[in-house]
Amino acid sequence: MRIEVKGRNVIVTDEVREHVNKRFRKIARQVSELAEAEVELFEERNPAIADSQVAEVTLHLKRVTLRACDRSPDLMHSINLATDELAVQVKRHRDKRRKRRESRSSQPPAAATPGEVSPAG
Repeated sequence: MRIEVKGRNVIVTDEVREHVNKRFRKIARQVSELAEAEVELFEERNPAIADSQVAEVTLHLKRVTLRACDRSPDLMHSINLATDELAVQVKRHRDKRRKRRESRSSQPPAAATPGEVSPAG
């Protein structure tokens, strides 16, 4: 999985990048290697907003895009909250796909097989 970390009004240090990579290891095991994650970190500059540190995560999968956004007074905590929320979404998406695939394989075919005789004749 490719992870891109961007910062708006925030300097993205190596420590922050390492923290993001560490938190995404759990999600990376559940998604394809072709998945792309964009992590955008920014700070609200309004002093009236107590939870000024924001982490937005967008995960591009094969047929779906998952998003999570969380805010808190601490940037690392915002990253933790967003990745936890995204992990739940990924799990729900995988379970939904697995359930669809299993229900399709367990359904009998709609057409009659050539060896069967019709009850009328």
